Amino acid sequence: MLTEPLVPIVLAGFAAFLGLYATQPLLPLFQDVFGASHFKVSLTVTATTAAVALSAPFVGRLADRWGKRRVIVAASFSMAATTALAATAATLNQVIAWRFLLGLVTPGVFAVTVAYIHDRWDRSRAGTATAAYVTGTVVGGFTGRATVGMAAAAVNWRASFVVIGAMSLVCAAALWSLLPADGEPLHAAAHRTHAGSLTAHLTNRELIGAYAAGFCVLFTQVAMFTYVTFRLADPPFSLTTAALGWLFAVYLVGAVVTPFAGRFIDLRGHRLALAIAIAIGVVGSLLTLIHMLAAVVAGLALVSSGVFIAQAAASSYVGTAATHNRGLAVGLYATFYYLGGSAGGALPALFWSSGGWPACVALVIAVQLTTAAIGWFSWTAKRPADSFWQS
Repeated sequence: MLTEPLVPIVLAGFAAFLGLYATQPLLPLFQDVFGASHFKVSLTVTATTAAVALSAPFVGRLADRWGKRRVIVAASFSMAATTALAATAATLNQVIAWRFLLGLVTPGVFAVTVAYIHDRWDRSRAGTATAAYVTGTVVGGFTGRATVGMAAAAVNWRASFVVIGAMSLVCAAALWSLLPADGEPLHAAAHRTHAGSLTAHLTNRELIGAYAAGFCVLFTQVAMFTYVTFRLADPPFSLTTAALGWLFAVYLVGAVVTPFAGRFIDLRGHRLALAIAIAIGVVGSLLTLIHMLAAVVAGLALVSSGVFIAQAAASSYVGTAATHNRGLAVGLYATFYYLGGSAGGALPALFWSSGGWPACVALVIAVQLTTAAIGWFSWTAKRPADSFWQS
């Protein structure tokens, strides 16, 4: 098992999330430009996450056969192209279509990088390496949203896609140059040996628990940060598009916290880390109910930090629990994770219509508590270093 520099891993996380949720600050603007409903503009987020869920298992399987580095690099260039081409859209439906295509190629970076980590890092450092990757996703997610908000405010929404596409292209070139090779692809015969791996993964209690936790984790993040933009765009807050983009600076708190969480996972285990993450997130959710911008921002910082810690715990646990075909295992995790994101983008619309922001917060807290219960009762209380490990 090799130990590699963390810089390319952080960069992969940055690239994966740079454009993924970039339209969130634009949702109120899209309502005005296209005359669309809350639900329709939220599809610019939901279509992307749904596409990720659809393609992730196939990409994971491809990575197991073709080589993880190849898939990561190819996907990163494809992400840059689909992001930039969204600027050519003439209608909201076309924006949604380009966002869907972005989602189809994103698992090549998101899912495969996590599997790549568990193939190359020693088991005692896998949690730390995964947390470094999650830190990259945190910074990438913030950078994408903030950049989109500023570009749309300074020029227009089309310019925001061009800028993010160019940034994604630079990331893709850097990954092509910096990411170490992962050796020759496995032979087809090796995969015939694991012909039942899909069934095995979907009947493994620990993996099912990790997949369910991942569903809830992204549901929480997307629901909270999609619908809070509508709340903060309305009176009494009345934030501008640029201000909504900068709102995601709260993600940077997670960028600071997550590396420490990775070490905590390595030392104390995934289950305890998840429980602490959920407690942080619930407190943050409650703070967003206060009618003060400072309290809402502080609450969002806690929610996002809890989400990133929980994501590091859940995704790392998949690599620990899967003893073969990790690309497929993490691909399945990505499917459930992004199905959660899709549900988090769509389901709260019903709660918003019936009870506004308090109803959305109640839904989020219910999902957060479910996440903690899933991890506590389905994961094994053991340290990663004590678990059986096989590349």
